Amino acid sequence: MNNTVLRNGLILGGFALVTTSIIALTFSFTAQRIEAAKERQLLTTLNQVVAPSMHDNELHTDCIEVQANELLGNKPQRVYRSRQGDANTALIIETTAPNGYSGAIDIVVAIDLQNTVLAARVVNHKETPGLGDKIELRVSDWILSFSNVVYDEQRDDRWGVKKDGGQFDQFTGATITPRAVVEAIKNAAIYGQNNIQTLFALPANCKTDSSKIIAVASAKGMPSD
Repeated sequence: MNNTVLRNGLILGGFALVTTSIIALTFSFTAQRIEAAKERQLLTTLNQVVAPSMHDNELHTDCIEVQANELLGNKPQRVYRSRQGDANTALIIETTAPNGYSGAIDIVVAIDLQNTVLAARVVNHKETPGLGDKIELRVSDWILSFSNVVYDEQRDDRWGVKKDGGQFDQFTGATITPRAVVEAIKNAAIYGQNNIQTLFALPANCKTDSSKIIAVASAKGMPSD
């Protein structure tokens, strides 16, 4: 009797160990692929928001990590620098709108030295499909409303949705989402304007090596371009 119980216990324990190991390996493999996909999306986005004619450096390596700041959503972010020869041309600032309808919205905002918002893109969100997801370029061209728009402190009131007296459209039945994105892009422009010299002067220090992530993705059968 005791031997039978012991044998069954060992079988169950071994089965649990094997199952746990398989789950752990699957999670590790999947997490790596997800991270690679996110990084590849980011690389594509960087080249969308700053025209190739504006830089001759590798945007994803000319990168600094900045500490959490209220203007950037109170979390550490990355800032990418665009340079043409010896000239600084633009900053690409990661920011987060913490107050989306369904949670945080991650955005990248490109600004030039005249504090013109060159472009912005939403890179991650959980907004409602058919309503709030219109902030995504693949769903709607709304985000293109921020292309080549100057932030001027004296015209700060223009940086809002039309319902609030601003210049940007809201979505029918979904005002919270575009309001959060407008605010986040405006704050990123302010952050860039306030810190532009420092942001260009700091040495690159981003820990994420995007080129290695892409190499890993390619080795696992994912397209690299």
